[in-house]
Amino acid sequence: MRVLIAVTHLLGAGHLTRAAALARAFAAAGHETVLVSGGVPAPMVRPDGLRLVQLPPLRIAGTDFSTLLDADGHAAGPALLERRRALMVEALADFEPDAVVTELFPFGRRALAPEFMALVEAARARRPRPLVLASVRDVLVASTKPQRVAESHARVAHLYDAVLVHGDPALIPLEASWPLDAPTAAKVRYTGYVDDGTAPAPASHRCSVLVAAGSGPAGVVLLRAAADAARQWPDLGWRILAGHGVPEAALSEIGRGLAPGILGRARPDYRALLAGSALSVSQCGYNTAVDLLATGTPAVLVPFEAGGETEQRLRAERLAARGLARVLPESELTPGTLVQAIAAQGALPAPGAHRIDLGGAARSVALVETLHEGERRRRGRSLSADPAFDSVHRALDAVAARGRRVRLFWRDDDAVAGGPDLDRLIGLAEHHGVPLLLAAIPAGIEASLPRRLEAAVGVSVAVHGLAHHNHAPSGEKRAEFGAHRPLDSLIADAAAGLQIARQRLPAASLLPVFVPPWNRVAPDLTAALPDLGYRGLSAVPGPSIPGLRRLDATLDPIDWRGSRSLSDPEALLRDLVADITRAPERPLGLLTHHRVHDEAVWGFVRALVANLLGHPAIQVVDLREHFAAPAMDMSATASKSQVSQIARTG
Repeated sequence: MRVLIAVTHLLGAGHLTRAAALARAFAAAGHETVLVSGGVPAPMVRPDGLRLVQLPPLRIAGTDFSTLLDADGHAAGPALLERRRALMVEALADFEPDAVVTELFPFGRRALAPEFMALVEAARARRPRPLVLASVRDVLVASTKPQRVAESHARVAHLYDAVLVHGDPALIPLEASWPLDAPTAAKVRYTGYVDDGTAPAPASHRCSVLVAAGSGPAGVVLLRAAADAARQWPDLGWRILAGHGVPEAALSEIGRGLAPGILGRARPDYRALLAGSALSVSQCGYNTAVDLLATGTPAVLVPFEAGGETEQRLRAERLAARGLARVLPESELTPGTLVQAIAAQGALPAPGAHRIDLGGAARSVALVETLHEGERRRRGRSLSADPAFDSVHRALDAVAARGRRVRLFWRDDDAVAGGPDLDRLIGLAEHHGVPLLLAAIPAGIEASLPRRLEAAVGVSVAVHGLAHHNHAPSGEKRAEFGAHRPLDSLIADAAAGLQIARQRLPAASLLPVFVPPWNRVAPDLTAALPDLGYRGLSAVPGPSIPGLRRLDATLDPIDWRGSRSLSDPEALLRDLVADITRAPERPLGLLTHHRVHDEAVWGFVRALVANLLGHPAIQVVDLREHFAAPAMDMSATASKSQVSQIARTG
């Protein structure tokens, strides 16, 4: 896949930093990537691994975003702006991307609308047409003029395939800063925060106060106050870093009288310095907030608010509400109030785990991959064009002709942690609007899993046994909850699994549904599950159980006893057709295992889901509604193809 990302930063370098991080993530995933940058080159932004197209740079003075200046500080004239438009469209034509990403536009950069619109319209005119995506940070600044907001919504509705929001709605939903209408909200895809920094080594001892004021001149007020405080209270131990956009003359004046080593320029090892600092003082731009979240450093935040800016204040207040920082408004900033805030924040206990999603780079890649695959399917260039699916369509046509529908649900087993594979799974399910039942192993749950679930849409979590340990005697099929164990032990482990899941997973995601590892469970245990607090069971098709709702897997695409890759696709589809034909009243249950999928399995799953959901006879099961209803007979007798196919998993 080829990806073109267009960005122009005008004040600080935050927009470019985030766009470059995304570009590197695409490149690291094996995708050719071009970054078209229209702002002043920033020395701290790494272009490694990608192709950079630098437009004639623009900037602004202060916070006047309506007046564009060239590199020499003169007003940007029509010839310069036309040259930028031509270069942007030329980059599109030369690169022939599969996806075009506009950073901030159409939610911002109104002064640059002609060049962004030229790029988007040229992209949409290409055949085959690339995806057109907007990339925005967690907080936007909405115009006070309703017609401008409506213009942005109209552009999204008519020109864009999706809006990638690089934030965590558990901290700040986009509607907290922008009045989303329904069509725009439907195109929003949360990615989590884009963290491009290296994971810091745990600090054995934190000391000193680290002050950083962004990359540009907007932080000069904070730098002056910090320098004055360092002169008056030198015993606190200070290190003050100024951005490369601060003029040398201003920096020299600010540092007059300070001891050597206190004041310097921004450094590439900032993340490591932050991890070793007792306290951070900074503004609250996007990348600064991500650094603080990644290191867990206590912070005093002085959000930039000049020119009516509200972005940093909102972000800072949300972090403060979680006990992660203290806010000192810029209007109240003096050397004295700064030191008071430092003392007050330093006296508090260290902040605990925040569970805010920092996996935005990998998840952005996974989401765009899924969207791109959807476009490929629609153009008939993917596995979904395989004639083998014709038999599935004919079977569904026959069901529809009788005025009936086939229910479909999707279960994925063995979840323990967040990561690119889980992102890919959830991205695929979200793209198709399919609720996902994620079976998590309680004893193996890592902190990254609940963090990921808080940002997921349509994902419910079931209890996948306790530890996924095989207790079967030698020579017998694997099982954790088989009949060979004492019933008291089975009941104790099933109860412990539910208890641990409730402790470690978000209550909003968890369903009290038991999923036995290897789909094997002793009948006596299933009868006891309702008394333990379970109200559902998902395994392989079997008899109904009083007090439990069943929803069982019928199709597992992995060849567990052979290649451990994709089973014979023709055989899988034959079994699927048999299930639809013989028992259309029973739900089809797709069973996947995202942790072990190779590309063959991913490709088949993508094509299968697209083909099934594209047929009007398919009805997706609402998992929460299903397991909330009173128990009823969902099983009758399982078809032979269902039982034999899923039996291959053991």
